[in-house]
Amino acid sequence: MVSVGVSALSRTSIHFVEPGVKVNGQYYREVLLKCTLLPDIRQLSDYFIFQQDNVPAHRARDTMKMLKKEAPDFIPPTLWPPNSPDLNPVDYKIWSVMQEKVYKRRVKDMSELRERIVAAWNELDQSVIDTAVSQWRTRLRACVGQSSGWTFRTQTATCCIRLVVRTL
Repeated sequence: MVSVGVSALSRTSIHFVEPGVKVNGQYYREVLLKCTLLPDIRQLSDYFIFQQDNVPAHRARDTMKMLKKEAPDFIPPTLWPPNSPDLNPVDYKIWSVMQEKVYKRRVKDMSELRERIVAAWNELDQSVIDTAVSQWRTRLRACVGQSSGWTFRTQTATCCIRLVVRTL
């Protein structure tokens, strides 16, 4: 598993979860968020909006409480539609660009895969991230227009493009 943060400002380092590690709420909070992602994000900007999907580690009660306290603006699962990869720049654009580079040739082993992912991340042009971030509002509007019974805070929608964090 890989975790990253992207914004029109820049991007975080890429963070790996080692094979065999169970990512439960405690590991996600204590290792991924507190030790890696949140410090990286704060180096980019003091203001950010934190977006994540609905996997159990992300929606754990203590994780939600911590993010409400630590993130200047946090989009909780109750305000984010389930199964919405079309609303996250990493999912709808960035990861596909990286996959093309990573899997250009057959991967021999996990070590080579990791090296290729790091190289693809480091070589990823900021313009790819900027394009993905600039498409976010259009995608959100389309989703809101198609949804039934789902609403989203518009004040969050207008500024979420500053920084979107996602676990791949």
